[in-house]
Amino acid sequence: MMNEIERRRTFAIIAHPDAGKTSLTEKLLLFGGQIQVAGAVKSNKIKKTATSDWMDIEKQRGISVTTSVMEFDYNDYKINILDTPGHQDFAEDTYRTLTAVDSVIIVVDGAKGVETQTRKLMEVCRMRNTPVIIFVNKMDREGKDPFDLLDELEAELKIQVRPLSWPINQGQRFKGVYNIYEQNLNLFTPDKQKVTEKVEVDINSNQLEEHVGTADAEKLRTDLELIDGVYPEFDVQEYLDGKTAPVFFGSALNNFGVKELLDCFVQIAPSPRPTKAEERVVMPEEPKFSGFIFKITANIDPNHRSCIAFCKVCSGKFVRNAPYLHVRQGKTLRFSSPTQFMAQKKSTIEEAYPGDIIGLPDNGTFKIGDTLTEGEVMHFRGLPSFSPEMFKYIENADPMKTKQLNKGIEQLMDEGVAQLFVNQFNGRKIIGTVGQLQFEVIQYRLENEYNAKCRWEPVSLYKACWIESDDPQQLEAFKKRKYQYMAKDREGRDVFLADSGYVLQMAQADFEHIKFHFTSEF
Repeated sequence: MMNEIERRRTFAIIAHPDAGKTSLTEKLLLFGGQIQVAGAVKSNKIKKTATSDWMDIEKQRGISVTTSVMEFDYNDYKINILDTPGHQDFAEDTYRTLTAVDSVIIVVDGAKGVETQTRKLMEVCRMRNTPVIIFVNKMDREGKDPFDLLDELEAELKIQVRPLSWPINQGQRFKGVYNIYEQNLNLFTPDKQKVTEKVEVDINSNQLEEHVGTADAEKLRTDLELIDGVYPEFDVQEYLDGKTAPVFFGSALNNFGVKELLDCFVQIAPSPRPTKAEERVVMPEEPKFSGFIFKITANIDPNHRSCIAFCKVCSGKFVRNAPYLHVRQGKTLRFSSPTQFMAQKKSTIEEAYPGDIIGLPDNGTFKIGDTLTEGEVMHFRGLPSFSPEMFKYIENADPMKTKQLNKGIEQLMDEGVAQLFVNQFNGRKIIGTVGQLQFEVIQYRLENEYNAKCRWEPVSLYKACWIESDDPQQLEAFKKRKYQYMAKDREGRDVFLADSGYVLQMAQADFEHIKFHFTSEF
């Protein structure tokens, strides 16, 4: 058991849109032997699309809209990757994913440096003390000076950095990467789809000049002296505590520097760590199984309309067909076909260990945040859900397809893509999201996956607030006065839809005994 736990590495790849997360994921899968030819995100000559972008809308737009789960073996390690969406409209999906991983790789664009979304994601990692490795991508394009980039990373992400590989020039003159961690030089020839052999060179001999030329050889030696002078020795414990971030340079598209990242990552990254439940801390090596659902995806297989709930194993060993307690419903469930994933391809498994992510078939039994155990009643927490910022009425555009539309809305809401409110005054359905792009994705998926058409109508709202009170009379009075703005969420709880910041402030001032919550978890 301990042996299985030790060899697990579960991590998420996060970044600002277009920094190269999905391209990096493709290359890691290439090294893991999972795919023979890497796909491209924006495909023109290469006909294969990226493995982790499997939804049609992802292939068309060249962006990820949902987290994909992939697992493979590398050397003696079992690696679980979660490739997350970078676009801020899908940030909620990414934040939830961060609760299920033990470490994180942040991808930064070498030319643009640190961008807004990267800062936000780093804050979430800091709250949980998640260890972080930074991969500076796109070194094959002209960009900022590596030393300036390191200063920017320290200032913007508020974390100490320590380079573990160093680029030799950049852009057109990019020659390769010196691996500081293993102290050897790897020279590559650019190839987008296959892994090339590397040349090993001793840095203090004259061979270096032969390979990279006199000027670059001298610059590399000076740079390395400077790094040793400025940055402290790399300390694995500091990295595990989330205080230091090792930095690697390379180009995911051309396969430069990705193998150095992977080789060092499997050695230093943490194996599954203890998980906090509300009742106690759960250790991975405990004999009894426990896990939680952090994501639900509808229609992984469009022919079957099936939903899959993703469960992160926190402790013990998960066994197929064994009885497990679904804590929220108090029911015992058995799973005859638990699966493991390669994006959308899946295979049935017999057992899983802490750190693994398994897919459980779901026909409406699970909600995000549900706990499964071998009988103990406990609750894993910390799955954030946000107060929506954009609202629209959803209307049926094809009356013949009402049933399909309702089923589609229900399954997509289960995924946590958006939130549904039903207005008590006129009975209309309102969808709330964190970003405009989500409305387009919902409309597209309803049409292509459920064969239902919807249209959006504008509604001007400022915020959704969940309300509760110990004073039932005041609650009733509030509901009567605000009758037009009262709605119910899917759990049947009262939600006040404020149409402006001023109205919300006045309501809070007039009704002192009512608590206003801005997330659905309180």
